[in-house]
Amino acid sequence: MSSQLSRKPSAINVVFVGFIAVAILFAGYTDRMQAITDASFESAKTAVELAIGLIGVMALWLGLVRVLEAGGLMYNLATVLKPLMVRLFPDVPPTHPAMGAMILNISANMLGLGNAATPFGIKAMVELNKLNPFPGTATDAMCLFLAINTSSVALFPLGVIGVRAAANSSDPAAIWLPTLLSTTCSTLVGVLVALFLRKRSQVSEASIADESGQETVLQIEDEVKPVEEPDFSHLLYPAGLVSKIIAWGFMAGFLFSMVYGVITSQSLGGFFDQDFLSYWLIPTLILLIITYGVGRGVKVYEAVTEGAIQGFEIAIRIIPFLVAILVAIGMFRASGAMEALSILLNPITSLIGMPAEVLPMALIRPLSGGGAFGILSEVVERAPDSYSAFLASTMMGSTETTFYVLAVYFGAVGITRIRYSLVAALLADATGLIMACVFSALFWR
Repeated sequence: MSSQLSRKPSAINVVFVGFIAVAILFAGYTDRMQAITDASFESAKTAVELAIGLIGVMALWLGLVRVLEAGGLMYNLATVLKPLMVRLFPDVPPTHPAMGAMILNISANMLGLGNAATPFGIKAMVELNKLNPFPGTATDAMCLFLAINTSSVALFPLGVIGVRAAANSSDPAAIWLPTLLSTTCSTLVGVLVALFLRKRSQVSEASIADESGQETVLQIEDEVKPVEEPDFSHLLYPAGLVSKIIAWGFMAGFLFSMVYGVITSQSLGGFFDQDFLSYWLIPTLILLIITYGVGRGVKVYEAVTEGAIQGFEIAIRIIPFLVAILVAIGMFRASGAMEALSILLNPITSLIGMPAEVLPMALIRPLSGGGAFGILSEVVERAPDSYSAFLASTMMGSTETTFYVLAVYFGAVGITRIRYSLVAALLADATGLIMACVFSALFWR
């Protein structure tokens, strides 16, 4: 089977080669060879810096994830959401750590935690890969999880709201409802497409000729065996009354500090200030995790450092994958091909009410979060209360950097054959962009 599959180029391979080839050919036509040469070196440098910058974040949050694992929270969450998760991920045992990690990743994305969601997602991929009978090939569960991840519902797009507030928009949070509706639609499409392609994939791959010419049947579900809960006894101590008192003391102190913060903001409305929420969100989550660990008798320091080691290893492992995809994207942009594509598609995008100044952001959003954020900032800064700024903000909050996510998550576990995950993710992205246009037209005033 592996011999047969290896002869077929993967989707990510086609994308990579396509970006590089088009960039070089287009640069030759526009005389931008020096630009793409500089972009290749700069993008490679940026990829390494990005991966190194992730080390600290990965180490911290995978360490905190280990606290939740040792305390049993992931298994409790998986039990609560078991009916839905079992239907979506029939190949994953209900109590497997991958279930809890996926739930935490989706929850973090919904809360707009940004970088905090990435370690949870990578942790989920690492656990899913333990169930993978075909190393290097994405399983159905991985493809569906990536589709959900790249289109996940955003309850609080605080980053985008912050950009609008900094530009003195009259109503920075006006994008909240259209963003929520757009991401809801994109998530539904991503899930439905992934489920549809999963069935098609099972049919098309049911019979694969091996090297001897005989037929072999591909049945991933039958090959996966339930995995027992890991042993965290070395990270636990008997949790008695003192531990619970300390945990409740943490929460009481936190609530007091929050009330004090609201009072010193001079009005109860200060609690709903976007800066106040965004600043308190991460510390609140960290304190809740530590409090949970103490209450459950987890050796928090030992658990955090043990998980941090894994975070460090994963952050280093993704460097080659980031370098490849970011260099391809950087060369594509520097060649002028992205700009030409924007001009070519403008007659089509104008039909759905997408202004020309927003189109570059829509095109680059799946490729580069930093590039899209730069374009967004420019559009919003120029006219914070314009329709273009409103639409660009909604698009930013309701879409994801698909290629970056695929490169990081699949790169963390060495997946090179991504199957239908890219198709499902891009269709979800397209849905998010289209629905952003629809809902922005309805809610902008």
